[in-house]
Amino acid sequence: MRPDELDDRLITLLVADARRSFADLGAEVGLSASAVKRRVDRLRADGVITGFTAQLDPAALGWTVEGYVELYCRPSTPPAAIRSAVEGLAEVVDASTVSGEADAMVHIVATDMRHFERVLEQIGAERFVERTKSVLVLSPLIRRSSPTH
Repeated sequence: MRPDELDDRLITLLVADARRSFADLGAEVGLSASAVKRRVDRLRADGVITGFTAQLDPAALGWTVEGYVELYCRPSTPPAAIRSAVEGLAEVVDASTVSGEADAMVHIVATDMRHFERVLEQIGAERFVERTKSVLVLSPLIRRSSPTH
């Protein structure tokens, strides 16, 4: 079932702060706490909401270097091979296959440049990787876990 306008408002509020109580959410959208709970439960059952997570500030953890790495892979490299290679690396916070020249984009955070370089070397050593291209983040401007309405 497609979320309606009220569901969209609840989703936006939960994306901003998933720890808000059902009563607080209800006060914001004009529903009782039990009505909000039923809607959130339905959104979870329908697969719209897939979970609740804590968002961490890498810099607060001492991970001050951040970059994006384009992966250029051998022909016919399946996405599962790329996922398998990077999913076990704690430094990889996001990875996607992409359109364009590169085959995948990997978002990495590290404690310093040497740490970043070690992770980059580890990824580059995968047999399906032909080459990589990296860019470092200077200043994060906007951070969102998902689109908001």
